[in-house]
Amino acid sequence: MDINLTVLCGRLATTPELRVLDSGARTLRLLVTVASEHPLRRIDVVPVTLWDPDDDLVDAELEQNDRVWVTGAVQRRVFDGPEGRRTRVEVIADQVTPIRHCRCHALAQ
Repeated sequence: MDINLTVLCGRLATTPELRVLDSGARTLRLLVTVASEHPLRRIDVVPVTLWDPDDDLVDAELEQNDRVWVTGAVQRRVFDGPEGRRTRVEVIADQVTPIRHCRCHALAQ
């Protein structure tokens, strides 16, 4: 059995961007920074897309440096751009939860 499950806890690198598509569907785009100590000290910036976010999340007015939990799956997209064929790896979120609304606050500190 294959499993594609991603769980992130980190800080927003920028204010999330809400996009409304021609179809009426909405996407919330986030960049989540995740600090790691092992095997090397680094900060990864992970692009996250949440399709049709709840109004409560959109109205939460998330800002840069806010902490969030993200659950979802990794996806690699291939698309044609002005510079030729491109690829993008991102997390397609099932859920985004601001830490201030999460019972797991102690784990995120």
